[in-house]
Amino acid sequence: MKKIILLSTLTSSLVLAGAYKVPEQSVNSMALGAAYVAHTQGADTAYFNPANMAFMEDENAMELGFTWAHLPRNQFEGFQAYSATEVFSADNKSQIENLQLPFLHYVAKPMGDFRWGASLTVPGGLSKRWESGHQKVSAEEFTLKVVELNPVVSYKLSNNFAVAGGLRAIYSEGVVNSDGGAIKPLKREMTGDTVEFGYNLAMAYKPTSDINVAATYRSNIDLNEEGEANLYLFNVGKQYDASVSVPLPAALNLAVSKTWNDKYTVELNYERTYWSAYKELDFNYGSSIRPALVAPFDDAKAKNWKDTNTFRVGLTAKMSPILTFMAGYAKDESPISKQYVSYELPDSDANIYTCGFRIKSSDNLSYGLSYLHDEKDVLLLKSGENANGIIGKFSAGGADLFTLGMNYTF
Repeated sequence: MKKIILLSTLTSSLVLAGAYKVPEQSVNSMALGAAYVAHTQGADTAYFNPANMAFMEDENAMELGFTWAHLPRNQFEGFQAYSATEVFSADNKSQIENLQLPFLHYVAKPMGDFRWGASLTVPGGLSKRWESGHQKVSAEEFTLKVVELNPVVSYKLSNNFAVAGGLRAIYSEGVVNSDGGAIKPLKREMTGDTVEFGYNLAMAYKPTSDINVAATYRSNIDLNEEGEANLYLFNVGKQYDASVSVPLPAALNLAVSKTWNDKYTVELNYERTYWSAYKELDFNYGSSIRPALVAPFDDAKAKNWKDTNTFRVGLTAKMSPILTFMAGYAKDESPISKQYVSYELPDSDANIYTCGFRIKSSDNLSYGLSYLHDEKDVLLLKSGENANGIIGKFSAGGADLFTLGMNYTF
C-alpha cells in the first residue's frame, strides 16, 4: 500500500472554501474571509498576491502561525438504495474532526525592482469518518493532508504597477478505507502520497493612492498517482498495482479595494474555480481484478463537476495605531450536483462569516487572532436524484476555524 490515494478525496478536500479548502492562510486572510488579494500588506503578501511585495516597506517580513479547524458532525436522515428492491434506513452521523494547519510566510528586502518571497502552507485538509452504518460501505475513513511550498518573485514595472510569478510544489498524503462489513462483503485499504508541481501568477495596479486593483491565477495541476491498493472480497485480500489521474483545478481571483482616510478599507473579491476539468474518476490496475470488484472499484465513476463562483467582501478598520479590526463575508458555491453527492463529501453551498484583530506590540512585532464560521445549506436528495442511491437530508457539518499568528519585520 505505498503510493496510491483516492483522488476523489483530494478534490473533495479542495472544493470548500471553509471546511476543507483553506484559502485563508494567515491571520489577516482568515479575519477577512480571504477577501485579501488587492489590499495585502504583511509577509502573507507572498501567498495572496506576490505582486504587492513590490510596494511593501524596504525590510524583511515574516509571519508564522497555525489554524485549528473544527469540523462538526455531518448528520444524515434518510435511506440508502443499492437497487430498486434494496432500500434501507440509513440515519447516521459522521465523526467530529479536528485539524491543525500551520503556515509560514516570508518576504525579503527588495533587490532593485525585484523582490522574492516564499510561503509554506496547508491549503487543504480533510478527515471524514463514518464508523458505522451504510455510510461505512463507501466512506469508513477519508483523510488527506496537503502541504504547499510556494516561492515567488515580483517585479515593479512602475511606481503603481507590478507583476509576479512563482512555483507551486505540492505534497499530499492520504488514507482511504471502506468496509462493507455485514452489509456488503467488500473492503478496500489505500494509503499513499505524491509530489506535483504548478505555477501561480499575479498583478497589482494602484490607479490612485487609495485604490488597489489585483488579479491572481493558480494553475491546474494534474495529480498522477501510481502505487498499490489492497482490495478484499469476503475478507480475502489481494494487492494490485494501481494508477489514477485527477486534475487539481485552476483558480482565478479578481479583486479591488478602496481605503478612506488611511483608516478604513473595503475589498471586494471574486474567485472562479475551474472544477469542470473533473469529468470522471477512473482507476487502472496492473492486472485484472476479481469480477465482483470491478463495479465498485474499477469502473469509471462520473463526476461532471461544474465551475464555481465565490464572492467575498472584507472590511479592515484601524481603530488606533495599535489595534486593527477585520471582518468578512463570503458566499461559496458547491461544484457537485445532487446527482454526484457522496458520503465522503456531502457538499452544499455555504455562507462564511469571519472576524479578527491584530495588535501591534512594537515597531517590529504584532500578534493577531481570527475566526471563521462556515455554515452549510441543508442538502435534500429526493428518490432518483442521486447516482449513489442516497435518499434523504444532510444537515449540520460546516466548520469553525481559529487562527493565531505573529508578524515580525527586520
